[in-house]
Amino acid sequence: MSRFLLVRLGALGDIVHGIPVAAALRRALPSARIDWLVSAKHREILDLVPVIDRRLVVNDRAGTGAGTPLVAAIRELRRTRYDVTIDLQGLIKSALAARASGASRVVGFASRYLREPLARWLYTDVYDPGGDGIHAPAERRHVVQLNLGLLEPLGIVAGSPEFPFEPVESEAARQLRERTGGRYALLNPGAAWPNKRWPPSRFAEVASVLHERRGLMSVVLWGPGELELGEALVSQAPGAALLSPPTSIADIVALARGAAVMVSGDTGPTHIAAAVGTPIVGLYGPTRPERNGPWRAEDLTVSRAEVCQCHHLRRCRLERMCLLDIQVDEVVRAVERRLDA
Repeated sequence: MSRFLLVRLGALGDIVHGIPVAAALRRALPSARIDWLVSAKHREILDLVPVIDRRLVVNDRAGTGAGTPLVAAIRELRRTRYDVTIDLQGLIKSALAARASGASRVVGFASRYLREPLARWLYTDVYDPGGDGIHAPAERRHVVQLNLGLLEPLGIVAGSPEFPFEPVESEAARQLRERTGGRYALLNPGAAWPNKRWPPSRFAEVASVLHERRGLMSVVLWGPGELELGEALVSQAPGAALLSPPTSIADIVALARGAAVMVSGDTGPTHIAAAVGTPIVGLYGPTRPERNGPWRAEDLTVSRAEVCQCHHLRRCRLERMCLLDIQVDEVVRAVERRLDA
């Protein structure tokens, strides 16, 4: 085995959770070729990962105009003659791309773990992460560990997860370090799913307490479509919070590396911060922190996942989402414990 293709088109946090697979392959087989098939929307994070040889950027979203059309990308994949393709995504679309790569071995998850179980029939090798008397059930194991399990059918035993991001230069991070005296908290009120968003007003209360008790200024991150959330937070924490400028992925990496702590829900910037070692306090409800939370033992989560009735649903089906039951003082206590640790 010397030529590998990883397939994970998106989303941002899921790609971050797949990076340890590339790192483990590189450690086990230093001279191997390791490529990654990724959506044009999310290739930026992979540009910071030096263990990947080539990023095959595909336009899998109609109307975006970026990246190579999927059919043309598949033709390029077949020319490379991969030995192994690993489908980290588990969709019919990703499994079809993995199979179409022409690799002699196509590795994926067992059907009971897949979002689209029919994808399993496109794999030659299957990894079943379910409870087996040794491991906890899949929903109680972190997705990073589950992804690393896909190497087991290849006879590769991964060690601790590694996230080999390159050092980055960031003008946004430099400016914010100057404005905060070099010591700041990161607050991230946004998320793709509405039921993952803790209210900006409560984030603002956390910012005010951190400023008063710890002398910490809070830097507020925001992404596409989230500017109003960030502005609302900053307006409700006068003198305690700064709005970040528009940020690239490299900016987020740099800001996370310099932060004293990050408070956020389950979203891409949180997983980037966890990957670079930022102290984390995560807020969880529709996803389980055991599976999607920060993985270092010293990081903390405040969760309502045990009572949530909308697991992995993008919108809450109740009148009141479970995240609203998380109170400010509970989060502040967690942040102070994490800072003290």
